[in-house]
Amino acid sequence: MFHNRWINCDANAFIERHLEKGINADLALRVYTSQLIGSDPDLVMHGGGNTSCKTTMPDLFGNETRVLCIKGSGWDLGTIEAPGLPAVRLDPLLELRKLDALSDEDMVNVQRANLMEQASPNPSVETLLHAFLPHPVVDHTHATPFLALANLPEPEAVMREIFGTSMAIVPYVMPGFALSKLATAIAEQHPEAEGLLLLQHGHFTWGEDAKQSYHRVIDHTNRVEAWFADRRDAVQYPGTGLPQVEAQRLINDLKRAMFEVSAKPSPSFLLDWINDAAITSQIDQHISNGVLGRGVATPDHVIRIKAKPLVLTRDIQAGGAEAIVGAIKAYVDDYTEYFDTWSALADSPKTMLDPMPKLAWVEGMGLIGIGGSMKEAKTITDIGVQNIRVTTDAEATGGFYPVADKDLFDMEYWSLEQAKLGKASPPPLQGKVTIITGAGGAIGSAIVKVFENAGAEVVAVDINAQALAQQDFSSKVYQKTIDLTKADQIRELTIDVVRKYGGVDILVSNAGTAPQVSILEMEEDLLRRSLDINFFAHFHLAQAIGGVFVAQGNPGQMLFNISKQAVNPGRNFGAYGLPKAALMFLVKQLALELGEHKIRVNGVNADRIRSGILNDELIKTRAKARNLSLTDYMQGNLLRQEVEAHHVAKAFLALALSERTTGHVLTVDGGNIEASLR
Repeated sequence: MFHNRWINCDANAFIERHLEKGINADLALRVYTSQLIGSDPDLVMHGGGNTSCKTTMPDLFGNETRVLCIKGSGWDLGTIEAPGLPAVRLDPLLELRKLDALSDEDMVNVQRANLMEQASPNPSVETLLHAFLPHPVVDHTHATPFLALANLPEPEAVMREIFGTSMAIVPYVMPGFALSKLATAIAEQHPEAEGLLLLQHGHFTWGEDAKQSYHRVIDHTNRVEAWFADRRDAVQYPGTGLPQVEAQRLINDLKRAMFEVSAKPSPSFLLDWINDAAITSQIDQHISNGVLGRGVATPDHVIRIKAKPLVLTRDIQAGGAEAIVGAIKAYVDDYTEYFDTWSALADSPKTMLDPMPKLAWVEGMGLIGIGGSMKEAKTITDIGVQNIRVTTDAEATGGFYPVADKDLFDMEYWSLEQAKLGKASPPPLQGKVTIITGAGGAIGSAIVKVFENAGAEVVAVDINAQALAQQDFSSKVYQKTIDLTKADQIRELTIDVVRKYGGVDILVSNAGTAPQVSILEMEEDLLRRSLDINFFAHFHLAQAIGGVFVAQGNPGQMLFNISKQAVNPGRNFGAYGLPKAALMFLVKQLALELGEHKIRVNGVNADRIRSGILNDELIKTRAKARNLSLTDYMQGNLLRQEVEAHHVAKAFLALALSERTTGHVLTVDGGNIEASLR
């Protein structure tokens, strides 16, 4: 059931805090209840709803102006603040109701033209419906129980059973001007109603203030949830998932198939796997009952997950990557036919979206979201789970009957959505899963930041948990503490990353240490320890990650921090230089052997970088040995400039973006002829 989380003291605190900023109580409470609604994903799944209030604000001349404050594009209701509810002059919006028709583009233009602040985000596409309804506060949600009710074959009878005359029904019409006029007219025909059920879409409610409307959202949703709960099985869908080894193989096969079928030059496929027994059992039941490809719980979802999931039955899974390739090709062909059929009837030319699947139903295994970033993949699985639950409840009480292909196409290829295509260029490493070792050090942490800024999904690895914790990494960076000299821990890291992201795209093998001792005084154990971290850790990482690349058909890449010691030895650094020289050879050998798989392998040679290896004490020692000042020692290169960690990080990024470069070692040392490779 859904909890009513209104607390008077919290509401009053919102009012006081906003009054101090010059924001009135109406908007303060609208922010408060919007956050209450948005923080429950079963009410508004990933932007699937909007809220508004009508109030007054002074214009430039100090005249009180009637405005509609409504959720703006790009804001999440769960964390929304006052700027996310842009104020639109209300009277010009109300005038639009006199029109017989209004294009989506003209509607957006009118809304933007009447913003009190032109820097505000675009108001919701359902702004006019909120404006036309006369109530001070309006809420629109896509609660899971209401979506199940809205997609029943005969929802009217159920709605009357639950609500009597306190809820009015609106037939499906695509959001925009036409829906706004129709829904308002129906609400006016039912003055006793507290809300609207928009068939195959969602739920509207309203109130004299934010508190009343919010209470109705919770009350209405709980009444529908109670109706479905009475009709569910006492024990619902117990199930089992695939064993870990089989799941790993399935993920590898799916990734290999996606890479093979995709027409994109450098695609990113991140997989979010929901291995929940109840969800898996519901998927299995829907597959066995043929409840496939009927559509989505609300047309808004088609933009995120497409109209149909990719269905991988046990027979397809048994056929391995080849069978999955066939299933994906069939999916792409089906989607292309869907596009060709309905685009030919469209009022304006349409550009086909990527036909690759976004959601996979995997029999016996669960649900997989397929995104270009981890955020997108998780959004897809969240919506996918909600759709499965809606389908299950609807099927148990009459059937799941969402809108048909024509309406789905109109939503998916809405002119307002098409206008967004090509406007935003993704960062160059968007969605590339990147493991960076030695991330707690100066160079490693710089690499993490540079790669994350380039769009990568970063896994930061270090042996020192405290060193990782001290870095100001973003919350998106996945931190792992392991000992890279232990091959079994590297295997566990690889399994964990593949399980979390669906694979790996880039390895930046950076971790190392630099013991100091002359060759004649060196103990064998010291050399072996140095070999373990400065060579064998890189070697085992290359084997583990390279194995994933090959298994998934991923043209990924490996980048290694080598060091100028590999070609230009320094006094008393033999224990460091010997494994680094072997590492340079490893880069060349890997490039030779993995080139046929289109896997690139490169390295960076850096020198005199302030880090855990070259710390202040060592800098003083080395400078004194050369009779140099600290500054002269650190700038002892042709450019007479100190090389810093971020310069090395940018070199790794440059190699990562060099699509036709492999077997190369890039020098970053400010110029050192003795260390030149050529």
